[in-house]
Amino acid sequence: MLTHPTHNRLVALGLNGMAKALDEQQRQPDIATLAFEERLALLVDREATERENKRLIARLRFASLRQNAVVEDIDMKAPRGLDKPLFQKLVAGEWIDRHQNLLIIGPTGVGKSWIACALGHKACRDNRSVLYQRLPRLFEALTLARGDGRHARLLRTLARVELLVLDDWGLAPMTAEQQRDLLEMMEDRHGRGSTVVTSQLPVEHWHELIGNPTIADAILDRLVQSPQAHPQGREPTQSRRQASDA
Repeated sequence: MLTHPTHNRLVALGLNGMAKALDEQQRQPDIATLAFEERLALLVDREATERENKRLIARLRFASLRQNAVVEDIDMKAPRGLDKPLFQKLVAGEWIDRHQNLLIIGPTGVGKSWIACALGHKACRDNRSVLYQRLPRLFEALTLARGDGRHARLLRTLARVELLVLDDWGLAPMTAEQQRDLLEMMEDRHGRGSTVVTSQLPVEHWHELIGNPTIADAILDRLVQSPQAHPQGREPTQSRRQASDA
């Protein structure tokens, strides 16, 4: 029989999904009732599924999401002020296609990081590139990268991802170096990618947190200029004005 050499040839060609499906077909006594085209379609479908699963695993590994969260597990009845229709729009992901930003504001314990990671996981499932970073750790990484020549490369990585999640925004005032790094990030991503920010600090205090008024204006203009979603029961905002959609 040609089954064994065909299996080996498929593996050699990198068609592992088809090889597995072929083995499974050979163990099914009624497989002969299917037409050749039907059996071939099953092999191709299995290969496509295997490849997509591998790509998803790679995207999730790169994303490094802090929480193992999925949108299907989010309890909409929990007292965190989530607007269900608005959240469904966020899950759909069109705001990422429009390069809009999302601000998740609220006190400790309401699940800001969980929601952000769940949306990041959904974006990975939708074949989008995602990267999660705690902002304090990111600032540390940028400082180290500046010292060993990797600073520009790290900024390019942050600029290229379709969805960047910045967790724990506003835990401490920013240094002059951190202000400049944040401005570079926002400038690089403006109109090219979406950014999710989680923070305990209300947006109206971010200007003071950043420090330098000129840099703060530039950062907030790029971050808050597009329609935003506020998950604490408020409508989306646009440049601190009310807007109609997320």
